[in-house]
Amino acid sequence: MDFQEFLKYVPKFLEVSLPAKDAHFKMVPPERLESLKNQNLSSFNPKTAAVLMLLYPKKGKIHLVLIVRNSYEGVHSAQIALPGGKFEPKDENYWNTALRETHEEIGIHPENIQIIRAFTQLYIQASNFLVYPFLGFCQEEISFIPDETEVAQIIELPIADFLKDDLIVNTTMSTSYAKNIEIPAFKINEHIVWGATAMMLSELKEVLKKVL
Repeated sequence: MDFQEFLKYVPKFLEVSLPAKDAHFKMVPPERLESLKNQNLSSFNPKTAAVLMLLYPKKGKIHLVLIVRNSYEGVHSAQIALPGGKFEPKDENYWNTALRETHEEIGIHPENIQIIRAFTQLYIQASNFLVYPFLGFCQEEISFIPDETEVAQIIELPIADFLKDDLIVNTTMSTSYAKNIEIPAFKINEHIVWGATAMMLSELKEVLKKVL
């Protein structure tokens, strides 16, 4: 499907019921499921953040942007992520956070982005963040200006590739909660996308399959 055809389907995103945790849990190792299902967020007092799942045209085809974070002292060092970051008092709401952070990290101005809808919030225990994902799109081709202090690399993922079933693999990793554990992940070229980003992408993938 080319991008102009995709634009005709944008209103349908508002009609689709979100698969929510059913989609998230597909990208969670079985050993973690029970603890995630029984989380009581009120006892964690989490910080809040927002991310943007940004669709845009490239050579007429729909793409999704991901970033590779720089290495730093922190639990999300060098991971694949969606553009986004921490809510700040100056933000009017969470989608403003997602737009501001996207501008800061990859250089896309909020005026060029249309927000379609919010997706299901997700708690990240390792960093104690409650993350609000949003789906948005740009109508024109865009040029990225990555923030060198935060972004090591930009990944432009064609949606046609994202929707392929063989993109999901099982891989063995050491995480904040276990060593050498087998986890489901998205394999995007040489990159392994796992954890919270994979859980949010799982919901996006299911919604895209319903809409397109």
